[in-house]
Amino acid sequence: MVISQVRAGVASAPVTRVAGFGRRRMLGFVAISAAFVGVLVLSLSIGSRDVDFADVWQALLGGASNAEARDVLELRVPRTVLGVLVGAALGVGGALIQAVTRNPLADPGILGVNAGSAFAVAIAVGVFGVTAPTDFIWFAFGGALVAAVVVFFVGSAGRGTVSPARITLAGVSLGAVLTGITSAMVLANPRGYNAMRAWEAGTLADRGWSTMAVAAPYVIIGLVAAILLGRPLNAVALGDDLARSLGSRVVRTRVFAIVAITLLCGAATAMAGPIAFVGLMIPHVARWLVGPDQRWIIAYSALLAPVLLLAADVLGRVIMPPGELQVSIVTAVIGAPVLIVLVRRQRASAL
Repeated sequence: MVISQVRAGVASAPVTRVAGFGRRRMLGFVAISAAFVGVLVLSLSIGSRDVDFADVWQALLGGASNAEARDVLELRVPRTVLGVLVGAALGVGGALIQAVTRNPLADPGILGVNAGSAFAVAIAVGVFGVTAPTDFIWFAFGGALVAAVVVFFVGSAGRGTVSPARITLAGVSLGAVLTGITSAMVLANPRGYNAMRAWEAGTLADRGWSTMAVAAPYVIIGLVAAILLGRPLNAVALGDDLARSLGSRVVRTRVFAIVAITLLCGAATAMAGPIAFVGLMIPHVARWLVGPDQRWIIAYSALLAPVLLLAADVLGRVIMPPGELQVSIVTAVIGAPVLIVLVRRQRASAL
């Protein structure tokens, strides 16, 4: 009888720990959701001209027609929605890249996505004379797509299987080549590439609804695909052989993950330009909070990344009045020290 009681106690201990961990995950998700709502309010209220939240709410309901209301509706609402879309795309895309390549230092640039977008935009500006962001967004997205496809085929050539190491090496190599060519083109004609500099800086400013209308559907499709990939990626994390023995289709999972990464990171880069550290740092934070379960990492990344990006954008608006600092610069300044702290934790850096 005593032995059976001991066995029952031992068996119930892991269940109790799992249940406690699940509760912590849910409580953390609720806390991050509250932070998400709070940063939305800050993004709509703070800028070159601060607006009380009551006036913001009145403007959103259509009950105000003063200058503050027009400022909120025409400038800050599109900017905030763009921050949510770009942040979610970069955060989830980074989580998928780290899961597929099994590389904790991977980010959207590892597949050559940023370099492919920049190269295509340079071609659009220098060869075709495109100057408006709404015109070269298709070039940016197409460049990201072509770069990801090339990296995938190089990474799967020869043995017929997709190798994470080969994908990483192919992405880094292609990105270096395309970045060098793009830099040479810009240096050869700096005046002609003025239109490209604003996009290349990485900012949420001066992007209207028309820009989002083009890329937002791809972000939504990518996010849905990422949610569906959560469970298969958990199996892939165990290793290819063990994943296959469990019935997981490893190659198909990686192919769909790379498609989702291309849609997410390509659309985000096309809308806001290259923004560093978000796709690299946010999955580390999510993994530190929820453990190795990719389903929770993807869910946390989809909320944490917009919180970081919008907070950085708000900080960039007020840190250098009357001007503002691009959000890509602020995320780099915030991300570097935070990432150094996170990667020193074994639990955070392990995949």
